[in-house]
Amino acid sequence: MIRGAWLALSLLCGFLLLTLAAYHAQVRVAFGVAFLVGFAALYLLDVHAGPAVGYHHYRLFDDAGEFQKPLAFDLVAAVLGMLLHFGFKLDGASELRRVARELLGGWRAIAFALLMLVAAAKISRPAERSLAEFGMVGLTQLVALALVAALVFELTPTVLARVRAAWERVFGSTLDDTPAPGNADRFAWTLAIASTLVAAALNVFVYERMPHVPDEVVYLFHARYLAAGELFLAPPPVPAAFDLDLMLLDQGKWYCPVPLGWPLVLALGAWAGVPWLVNPLLGGATVLVVYALLRELTSRRNARIGAALLCISPWFVFLNMSFMTHPLTLLAASCAALGVARARRTGSIASCVGAGLAIGVASLVRPLDGMLLALLLGLWSIGLGGARLRWGSIAALVASTALSGLAVLPYNRALTGEPLRFPIQRYVDVVYGPGKNDMGFGPDKGLGWGGLDPWPGHSLGEGLVTAQFNLFSVNAELFGWCTGSLALVWLWLLVARWSKTDRAMACVVAAIVGSSLLYWFNGGPDFGARYWHLILVPLLWASVRGLNELERRVDDPARVHAALALLAILSLSSWMPWRALDKYWGYRGVRGTARDVVASAGLERELVLVRGERHPDLAALAWLNPPRWDADAPIFAWARDGETSAQLLNEFSDREVRIVGRRSEEKSEFEISPLLTARAAWETLIERADPSWRGALTPLFDEHERCTALEVTR
Repeated sequence: MIRGAWLALSLLCGFLLLTLAAYHAQVRVAFGVAFLVGFAALYLLDVHAGPAVGYHHYRLFDDAGEFQKPLAFDLVAAVLGMLLHFGFKLDGASELRRVARELLGGWRAIAFALLMLVAAAKISRPAERSLAEFGMVGLTQLVALALVAALVFELTPTVLARVRAAWERVFGSTLDDTPAPGNADRFAWTLAIASTLVAAALNVFVYERMPHVPDEVVYLFHARYLAAGELFLAPPPVPAAFDLDLMLLDQGKWYCPVPLGWPLVLALGAWAGVPWLVNPLLGGATVLVVYALLRELTSRRNARIGAALLCISPWFVFLNMSFMTHPLTLLAASCAALGVARARRTGSIASCVGAGLAIGVASLVRPLDGMLLALLLGLWSIGLGGARLRWGSIAALVASTALSGLAVLPYNRALTGEPLRFPIQRYVDVVYGPGKNDMGFGPDKGLGWGGLDPWPGHSLGEGLVTAQFNLFSVNAELFGWCTGSLALVWLWLLVARWSKTDRAMACVVAAIVGSSLLYWFNGGPDFGARYWHLILVPLLWASVRGLNELERRVDDPARVHAALALLAILSLSSWMPWRALDKYWGYRGVRGTARDVVASAGLERELVLVRGERHPDLAALAWLNPPRWDADAPIFAWARDGETSAQLLNEFSDREVRIVGRRSEEKSEFEISPLLTARAAWETLIERADPSWRGALTPLFDEHERCTALEVTR
């Protein structure tokens, strides 16, 4: 049913495009568009993704290792479609060949194909299956790219004139890349509002306003107790029943050890009752800032194209839908870069102060990203990749960065007792062992996450492998194009004459990618290459520059604009709904039905025992706990086992009890019991759980009951 929903939308879009092309008497284009839409839909139908933790793979082999036919069918259909299309005489065939030779003549063609190939799939085991997946997916993307090129070179002058007029009306007509400094205009505000609304709608209807990743659960819980004015909490009465990832019980304090910046901002949303709206708003603000930054670096036309590409990026949109830290980091980094860029042009000290404060915010959210940002913008400010700032501006940048970054020291002291010891360091040392999470290589690195960490320890070779995971993810998630999202970036890399700004952007990418090689974990499959998220703006820059190279070489740039529009429409109608419904609906097993069932019960001061697993069952409700254990609010605790449940009923003997868990007949639905006495709750838990509880642990419960007069009546 879910697959059918996005497939219907994709086919409807294809029908509309087909009708439009036929209306303009573009019969062969109509045929090609229909084939391309069907090809994109068939491609996604053959992809194995789903809401579990893992990267998507093309279904090339079944579980027994036997070759499957669907991918071969797609590829043969693509090649057949190309042959049929080129079987007709193309009016623009000679021009297409000329542009191809000029752009990718000689060694560039081989380099382009290799770059497309290396980003086409994810390295996996066994090697021979992985190589087959790389080859066939890479070839499929190249065939799709060739088909798009053939379609736009078949357009008639009349259609091209209409495309040109529409493009110039929205983006502007000149190819001049002279910077056009200025703030956000109506175009940027329209994009920002649309981006915010889309991300908010996805959070409500797909993400169900629920945290799904374990990190998100504690971010929301952290935000809720910060909004209540607490830096840390009293230890849970029964720690085993409140066992959440990234929560540390240490020295009489129970707290979330993640850096303070993001939970503090999220606390504003929690205080207002709309934490789900924070990241969509940050995403909209990022659109405005990135647009202003691009205007400092290039023409208004290019800035508009870059901002539009940002808004249709699935990588950007889905992170804005989430409760993750990365939208705030990207906004802070963009503000810092804008401040330095404006100071270069105007000499403004105030711009440098703002840039320094933004760097400090980034360091409070993701310390490594903040450090890299400070280094890169510091080099940019002293003249690498652009004009050097005045010494007064440089001093203001350094001072404001240091001042805002030092704000974390009192917080560190409050939690760990040492200003220079970060809570996250303390957490890893206590839970996993000293040095396990540090940067660098060695056999002791890593937290033992076998499914996400290819080998024990960490080495340069493993770093390169996990970097390839991220490269594959960026190629898929950056724009969601069936041709691969990095095609324009590869053109920029191979064809463009690099300016100082080009080199500066390349340095940003190299620094972020290079530093990630030193860390044992690449971020996993949640929301794309999230540890590389700060390269999003440089990739937008590279894509626009690659687009400019195409525009300069074709006889009519409207052909390029038509190709870009077609790819964007296919992504919005195929990739985006497929990703939303296939992956993020019920992601990691978390559904909003748990919260909704609890909300409908009208809870007041009950102890709610949660049956099931730590994640997703406990995680779906634990973030709703109050900041104090004696609060007049429900307490959500994990009925982990018989002993833990008995202790909970003893410790919270003054509360009535409810039990919540998944319906046995429908795993995605939850049910909540009526008010129960402790004895009734105990009997219900025994009935629903491991039968061994009764014989082994009922005497323990009976002892608690005798000693504390535990029986609670309504």
